[in-house]
Amino acid sequence: MNTVALNLEKHSRFGACRERRTAEAELYAGADKQNEQARCLLLIESARLKRECLRQALVSHPLGMEVVAVGSIKEWRDEEETHPSLGAILLNIGEQDVMENSVAEQIRELSSGFRSVPVVVLADSDNLEQILKALEYGARGFIPTSVDINVCIEAVALAMSGGTFIPASSVLAMRHLIDDGMQGTQHLYAMFTLREREVVEAIRRGKQNKIIAHELKMCESTVKVHIRNIMRKLKATNRTEVAYKLSKLLPC
Repeated sequence: MNTVALNLEKHSRFGACRERRTAEAELYAGADKQNEQARCLLLIESARLKRECLRQALVSHPLGMEVVAVGSIKEWRDEEETHPSLGAILLNIGEQDVMENSVAEQIRELSSGFRSVPVVVLADSDNLEQILKALEYGARGFIPTSVDINVCIEAVALAMSGGTFIPASSVLAMRHLIDDGMQGTQHLYAMFTLREREVVEAIRRGKQNKIIAHELKMCESTVKVHIRNIMRKLKATNRTEVAYKLSKLLPC
């Protein structure tokens, strides 16, 4: 066999191997894509009309998953075998309070029963306390109904990729609370002299007058004078009331 024939044979074998690897890659890619598309978004909404309207809104946008709408988790269990595997769960609680026993239990049940599937709560409220409670119960996102449908879809996608969605308005509310708390602390400390602030910190930690005097290198009688001044400024009648008011007014 001459050199030309050998080269042709090598090119032929190389081409066959490359075509085979390309075909295998396309096959695996197709299988992965098929598996990805085989997942579905489970929408749970007890009111039939709301359920259908929300389902139509979701499927009319590029969600990339089938949307299965049911009235309860029991209904899903009865039909589970006829649907693809779950990609995410969207629980619409509407006007209900997250902290109601029935709602809280439902979120806990879904979060613990479908550990690998993110649960996202859809609600009419954007109350910060409710959002934090929903996350505490195991939800991976909280969507207020005031947002655009595209935001809802992005929130679900974020939860599926391992993130947690909360509305920007609630983040800003949290920041305001922190800022207000810091300002309140600064205002309270401005009431006291440097020595009184040191005594305040010691009282907050439950230390007795004798210990305070020893640590701050002052007489016990001087400590008592500072405590009387602190009581007057806080309008407290005794040391116990001082400690109570400080625990309410100052962060831990």
